[in-house]
This record gives sequence, structure tokens and C-alpha cells, in this order.
Amino acid sequence: MSRPYVFVTRKISEEALAPLKDIADVHCWNSESEAVPEEVLVEHARKADALLTMLSDKIDQSLLNMAPNLKVITNLAVGYDNIDIKAAAEKGIVVCNTPDVLTETTADLTFALLLATARRITESERYVKEGLWKSWSPYLLAGSDVHHKTLGIVGMGNIGQAVAKRANGFGMDVLYHNRSRHQEAEQQLGATYASFTELLRKSDFVVCLTPLTEKTRHLFNKQAFEEMKKSAYFINVGRGQVVDEKALIEALENKEIAGAGLDVFYQEPIEANHPLLKFPQVVAIPHIGSASVETRTTMMELCCANIMAVLKGEQPKNKL
Repeated sequence: MSRPYVFVTRKISEEALAPLKDIADVHCWNSESEAVPEEVLVEHARKADALLTMLSDKIDQSLLNMAPNLKVITNLAVGYDNIDIKAAAEKGIVVCNTPDVLTETTADLTFALLLATARRITESERYVKEGLWKSWSPYLLAGSDVHHKTLGIVGMGNIGQAVAKRANGFGMDVLYHNRSRHQEAEQQLGATYASFTELLRKSDFVVCLTPLTEKTRHLFNKQAFEEMKKSAYFINVGRGQVVDEKALIEALENKEIAGAGLDVFYQEPIEANHPLLKFPQVVAIPHIGSASVETRTTMMELCCANIMAVLKGEQPKNKL
């Protein structure tokens, strides 16, 4: 009897793959940084029993139609908007993600990005490294305080609640907007529920952590940025498509907001000549929300464990 065939769309930890290799033939795309070409993905999907995918891999109905043996897809992420979940379900294909294990790491990054944006950290580093620091002055690269300001969190899931905990340590008032109210967050974290418009109007920092859905696509549009304070900062560690980037560019150009910290973009990787990157008040980083060695390794191990469970006829931990 032949062993199951598993295709992994990036080079990942051999330690994470070792248990999977005991029960299956595992083939990895031979690059850690470059996305697998579509034709290569299709070639392997045609014979795969399982796929371990990245957010950048488009798993649509067309590809699924060419994968007659496919039983399970595990996505190395919490999000899964790159996968046609409905089409997979119709074909009886199990889809898994990696929630929970990256909560604290992503919350760390979110708050770091907020701090870096408010205090002009990356701009200040360039100032020193480019030899521009010739003297000191009272307002040299002066940014905005974070402590005791108002933080507005859009998307109060596990990561949102973890960010709120960090905000408590800075003495911040926390507002949140979500599809439903979180009584636990209100009681334990002192967070206050607000309408989307109220949150935008009152917050000094607006943090987007909402998943991408048809309802949240372009949630942050021209009207949303106009509602924000001119002194407020927009931080996005959710999904790039939640933002109308043209509207964000206009808001920055017209000084409708003070700045932005962005971990995600509409098109990734973002082009080096993208208009958003011309603003000194924008801190842009390459989708590294969960990128600690410990967390990414745990995510890889979870993906492999879920594949193994399905191939053995067992229930995976993180079935969508």
C-alpha cells in the first residue's frame, strides 16, 4: 500500500516535519522566502493527499478540481481567506488553521508597531544611520505619548484581548468594536464597547485586528479616516484588504490622521515604489505578526499534527 503524499509550499522546520515523514511521503518547495509558482503547486496538488499552505498560496475551486486525492489542507496562519472553504467542504476536504498559538506573539508585535509609529522609532533610526544627527533640540523627532491615551480595537478576538491587556499596563482607556460584545473583556480588561463611528472619533490609536470578510472589506474607507482625530494613528495587523489603501493615502496626504503602522497590505509583497511607503509617518513591516522562532515552529508542528490526524482517520484539533 502506497504512503500518503504531502506537499508543503515552503521550506519549513525539519523537526516539525519529522513525525509526518514517518507516515507519509513529504515534499517541500525548496525555498523559505519565495512563493511556490502556481504551476508547481498545481503539479503537486494533482497527486497530494494533503497540502500545508501559506497565506500567499491561492487555493481556489479551480485548483481543488485538479486535486482528486486531497483530504486535508492546513494553513500556516490564523486567517484562511486564501482558501475557498466552501468549495473544499463540498469536496469533503478538511481545512485547518493555527489559532491560539500565535495570540501573544501577535499581540506583542501589534503593540510594538503602535509604539514604533507613535514614537517615530524607525524614522529616528534612519536619522542616526544616515548621519543627520548633528545636534539636539527639544522637539527633535518628537512623537506622541502612548500612556494614558485611548486605544480603539476593531476586532476583539483573542489577539484583540491580548492587546488590551498590554494597553492596561500603559494606563490606556480601551474601546472596542466587534460583531458581538465580549462581557469577559469588559469585566476583566475594563474595555468599553463602542459603535464603529464612536470608536473612530474617540480613539488616539485605532488598531485593526478584524478578519477579512465581505462585511469588513474596505471597512476602513474615506469616511472612516475622516471620522478619526487628526492626531490619531491607524495600526493594521489584520488584513490588508480591510483597508481602502487609496483612502488611507489621501488621509495621510491631507493630514486627516497623524500616521499609520502597517504589517499587512492589499497586495503582498508591497512594491518598493508603493505610495504608502513615501510617508515618513508610516511604519511598514512585512507581515511578521506571528514571526518569532518559537511561535512559527509551534505553528508548523500544529499543521503537521493536523495533517497526521486526518490521514489516520482522526479528528484534527483545528478544523474550520
